[in-house]
Amino acid sequence: MAKYKVDITGINTNDIKVLTNEEMNHLFVRLKNGDIDAKTELINGNLKLVLSILRSYNRSDINLDDLFQVGVIGLIKAIDNFDLSYGLKLSTYAVPLIVGEIKRYIRDNTQLRVSRSIKDLAYQIIKFKDDYIKEYGVEPKPSLISEKLGIEEYQIAFALDALKDPTSVFEPIYNDGGDTIYLFDQIADNKDKNSDKDMLISLRKALLKLKKREKDILLERYIVGKTQMEIANNLGISQAQVSRLEKSALANLKKMIK
Repeated sequence: MAKYKVDITGINTNDIKVLTNEEMNHLFVRLKNGDIDAKTELINGNLKLVLSILRSYNRSDINLDDLFQVGVIGLIKAIDNFDLSYGLKLSTYAVPLIVGEIKRYIRDNTQLRVSRSIKDLAYQIIKFKDDYIKEYGVEPKPSLISEKLGIEEYQIAFALDALKDPTSVFEPIYNDGGDTIYLFDQIADNKDKNSDKDMLISLRKALLKLKKREKDILLERYIVGKTQMEIANNLGISQAQVSRLEKSALANLKKMIK
């Protein structure tokens, strides 16, 4: 058996058991019948799936022990939600969830990077605004910027916002010498936790009614964690088209789950 070039503290990755499809199907039946031990066996029998994904992130600036744990979280989510009736392999269903968890972790724990094309567009907008203000003494309207630069109006705010430094939810916003108030303290959580299950059921039903392209874009954006530009390159369409399709898909979902 080929060795995995991923070192995880306290684990001999070459000794990890790999389950056959038949063994996994049997374990899922047991799990469905309430056998919790079957879930543990499914997790342990698919750890090499996580390791195979981690090989793409085997860099000196990333702690693989942390990524392994994050990847296992994605695996557990996949096992919890896997349905044998669809006739899929667990790996087919689990890979996007594992990759999504890993990408989100990396994105949340590394410096935010903005693509060069978005930065260039932002600088073009800023230069046009500065030149216009110098000549006419007023700031140009978004519609004028859109017309002169040949871009959509939504791209103006998108590009300019990309140049702003991200703000942590733990940013202190007030201190009178006593307890510090953080931005996090001002964010309301109005979610009714009792409605989570009903909302999940409604969401699943709504996803089945979406057009294939819309559903695929939502999967790539919110499960795999790809950017609109990455999706656009894969589909051979513009980033603006991906944005419109994403907005349309989200709007349709909202209508269906109300």
